[in-house]
Amino acid sequence: MSESVEGFYDDLSSHYHLMFEDWDATIARQAGVLGPLIERYTGKMPARILDCACGIGTQALGLAERGHFLVGSDLSSLAIERAKREAQLRGLNIPFHVADMRDLSDLPDSGFDAVLIGDNALPHLMTQPELKQALSTIATKLAESGVILATIREYDALRVNRPSMQPPAFYARDGKTRFVHQVWQWEDDTYIFHVYITLQTNIGWTVKHFASRYRALLRSELNEALEAAGFIDIEWLSTDVTSFYQPIAVARKRARS
Repeated sequence: MSESVEGFYDDLSSHYHLMFEDWDATIARQAGVLGPLIERYTGKMPARILDCACGIGTQALGLAERGHFLVGSDLSSLAIERAKREAQLRGLNIPFHVADMRDLSDLPDSGFDAVLIGDNALPHLMTQPELKQALSTIATKLAESGVILATIREYDALRVNRPSMQPPAFYARDGKTRFVHQVWQWEDDTYIFHVYITLQTNIGWTVKHFASRYRALLRSELNEALEAAGFIDIEWLSTDVTSFYQPIAVARKRARS
């Protein structure tokens, strides 16, 4: 178990799919929400999309299956290895790269119509300067008037309520049960996120534990960082509007005058 961001996702890479009842169904469902949003905001189908916190490919795989041109990058080399295998299994041609979103200079591609940052990845950046650095770097990878989409937890409410746990979800498959639950250990405006995956096996039960730190990033803080990085037309799309499991921030790269 590692609390570093890279170590967290390295450790989690072989188990990440177990956090969902049916990962393949989740891939399709998320693409069914994110795809139309990207198509509407870019005005393109297919669009060129950089998923710059792609993990094992939950969003990138589904968007590629929808017909978009994807490039994926992530801090975790083990997550990238898994994403490559998953793409190959599905017959998808997606270039994947190991890269920190704060420095995408080694990525060979640019001029993307959209950059996606899914699954609450931005709050791993603990300070406003780090966040602004990442968003400024992302802006360099976008085409003129390209869009950024970031999915993020509703921290304006969570920083007030400071929940200590998320109730367990119980799943069953092939005669075996597993359950997944989260514990949130708050420290000022950050928290250590603990996720436990409890698995039933042929010889009993086993528990996998993973942990990392997040910043409870307010909408105003993300808006300020987006504006500083040269983004305009910032919108927040709520879960009841999109049916996505997290709110989505959308902004457009300011065109050169």
